[in-house]
Amino acid sequence: MTNRRCSVYHARMNFIVTWLLNAAALWLTALIGIGIRFNPLTFGSVLLAALILGLVNALIRPLMIVLTLPINIVTLGLFTLVINALVLYIVAWLTPAMQITGFWGALLAAIILSIISAILSWVFGRAS
Repeated sequence: MTNRRCSVYHARMNFIVTWLLNAAALWLTALIGIGIRFNPLTFGSVLLAALILGLVNALIRPLMIVLTLPINIVTLGLFTLVINALVLYIVAWLTPAMQITGFWGALLAAIILSIISAILSWVFGRAS
């Protein structure tokens, strides 16, 4: 393999592994049952939600963080949890099988999802 083909292969594998880890974290968060649920809880519905979550995190979340930077500074970054809850609301709106139980449920689910994602990234050596 040439160097360019090798880097394209690694980029694709990185995307797939990250996607699967996000799907596992989302599935575990749904199994805990606080804040989010899937109807039905199938592999395909969780994979779709994880893909949409990745896209929303990559495209919309940075804009939300920049627009709320003053309040984020005042709250010492705690407002990021609210942004994460809003991201889950967007994902639930775009994913037919995913349901949010309310704002506080989404906030707790965002915290749980962040913790599970961090643990999975650490276990599988994906921590940045």
